[in-house]
Formats: sequence, structure tokens, C-alpha cells
Amino acid sequence: MSDATYVPQDGQPDLDALVATVGIQIKALRKQAGYTLDDLSRGSGVSTGLISQIERGKGNPSFATLVQIAHGLDIPIGRLFHLTEQISPVVRRAERRSLDFHGTDGLDDANYELLTPTLNGALEVLWVETQPGHDTSSTPFRHNGEEFGIVLSGVKDVYLDGVRHRLEAGDSITYSSSVPHWYANPGDEPSTSVWVITPPSW
Repeated sequence: MSDATYVPQDGQPDLDALVATVGIQIKALRKQAGYTLDDLSRGSGVSTGLISQIERGKGNPSFATLVQIAHGLDIPIGRLFHLTEQISPVVRRAERRSLDFHGTDGLDDANYELLTPTLNGALEVLWVETQPGHDTSSTPFRHNGEEFGIVLSGVKDVYLDGVRHRLEAGDSITYSSSVPHWYANPGDEPSTSVWVITPPSW
């Protein structure tokens, strides 16, 4: 597991990057332990909402909260902090982080991997693989920002406010994220695409 945060030349850590790094580490350790958010909440006494927020690099968690989370993970608090390396701009294929996409954690018909080093920049870029029959219409997404997607293989239906846009290999789409949107794989083979979201919505 490789975790790092940016340390400016003056030696003082960037606080936003630090929070993002801690969130990445907590989520990785939680997944490694096989815990759901509910499991970690029960073990730490920290609400699932706050843990989810911290894992997404949001907010400014208190040290006491991090101690509780470390206790729930049964690890020393120091394992949540890695401040000595600079984040590499390169994301190797074998080192991509798997993400649970907007509450789809636990579904086995889709795989979302982060192509950017962190969620702390202006862009969130995802490698998306979905199996035939995948459908998120029961949980439409809506948030601030803009999205761009390009299909690399298979077929992907993108619904914008109920209007279907069918994309095949090589097709791309751009839209405002404030429009209710959802996705489906109506084909008989897996669909692979790359999705760019700004600002990051994780």
C-alpha cells in the first residue's frame, strides 16, 4: 500500500492534502479489514456519515475522532499519517484505487477505479466497467459540476433527466451534473468507459 501527501518546500504539510491522505488511508484500511461503514461506525463510535465524509477528504476531523477511528480499525493512530513522500503524478494500472460510486458499494456488477492520484484536485477521472444489466436508475445522481464520458468498449446508456443517450465504442458525452442522470448497460457484454467529473463529487 502506498500512501503519501504533498509537503511544500517550507516543510509544512498542506492541510487539504493531509485530510485527503488520511481519508484515503482510512478507507483502504477499512476495506482491507473487510469492514463496511456501519461496521467501523459501531467499532469506533463515529457516525457513518462522518466516516464517509472523512474518507472522501472532506471536512476537518478532530484528532479525537481520528483516534476513535483508529481504535475501531484496531491500529495505531500513526498508521493514518504518511507525510514523507510527495504524491506521484503517475497512477499505475495495478495501483488504481477501487471506489464505491455514490452508494453503490457492495454491488458486483460494476467496478470504478480512480485514474487520478487523489480526489484533491480539480478533476476526478474514473475507469468504469459495468456488466450486462447494470442499471442505476433507482438512485439518480445530481450534484454541482460537469461531466464528460467516453465509451471504450461495449454499450452504455446515459439518461439525462429521463432522456436516453446510447453510446457505443468511441462515442462521448458532456453534460451538466446538476441534471438528474443515471446509467445502464443494455448490451450482452461488459462496457468499459472513462468518466471525467469536475469538481470531484466523491
